[in-house]
Amino acid sequence: MGHEIAEAIIENGQIKYVNKKLPWGKLKVHIIYDSMEETNPETDIEKIVRETMGIYRDIDVESEAKKLRMSWERDVQN
Repeated sequence: MGHEIAEAIIENGQIKYVNKKLPWGKLKVHIIYDSMEETNPETDIEKIVRETMGIYRDIDVESEAKKLRMSWERDVQN
């Protein structure tokens, strides 16, 4: 069984537009649509911060950042 893709506009449960002619008879279809809901990135960030807070409590951030930057540099003497 092959697959074909047609774009359509469905409004209030009724097909209003299809971009190409469909074959006669009964069609089994999968409907994939764009939802209007968007996730709030700030909510996701707050959740991640809450879950990971305190994991690296005793780390010297400036020292670790310096080590990381130095590892990216070429020919750097430690």
